[in-house]
Amino acid sequence: MEVRAGDTGLGMNRKAARAAFPNTIPVMLGYVFMGAAFGILLSSKGYAFWWSSLSALIVYCGSMQFVMIDLLTGKFDLLAVVIMTVAVNARHLFYGLSLIDKYKGMGAKKLYAIFGLTDETYSLVCSQNPPLGVEENRFYFFTTLFNHIYWIAGCTLGGLFGSLFTFNTKGIDFVMTALFVVIFVEQWESARVHSPALIGVGATFLCLVLFGSDIFLIPSMVVIAVLLSLLKKPMEARLDI
Repeated sequence: MEVRAGDTGLGMNRKAARAAFPNTIPVMLGYVFMGAAFGILLSSKGYAFWWSSLSALIVYCGSMQFVMIDLLTGKFDLLAVVIMTVAVNARHLFYGLSLIDKYKGMGAKKLYAIFGLTDETYSLVCSQNPPLGVEENRFYFFTTLFNHIYWIAGCTLGGLFGSLFTFNTKGIDFVMTALFVVIFVEQWESARVHSPALIGVGATFLCLVLFGSDIFLIPSMVVIAVLLSLLKKPMEARLDI
């Protein structure tokens, strides 16, 4: 990375924002529609539109926000909420471990980068590198910030439309599953080695059969982590061929 001595902090931020924005456009298209689906669904349960905006701002976890709707509308059980939250977001433990080096030296921005880490942001941070003359830390920060803004905008729009118009919300919560499928296909097509993806699918299916649909997620994450650790060197060797 090469940064000119005359660049000010504001100038470097602008340069990083301009570099990061084009990479986030595909996420924007998905987040606005998916966030709108969440806002509409939450409004259909009788909540004002600002609840959608608030949850997007401080929760910012698409899958958990969709789960949260059922938790809010049913009988409140704190233990169930904690267990569900850990199960749904367990994958972020592995995301964080793989980004330790990338997020070094971010300073105060690191706290927001950790908070704003989503599946789509993780995919961009892992696959995109800043152009020449752009600081890596600022580039990743603005990538995270733009994605968060898109999500807030989508949830707010959905909450507003949902409070003004009546929608048939049957099946609307499937958008989260559809997005994960799209991310998987995109990663599959761009990867040279498909072993990690096959390990992930195989381990998940095995744990689903062994543990059932209620608690299979965390065991599958553990199995995937162990297998990838054991097979790391052979997979790296294949990449070097």
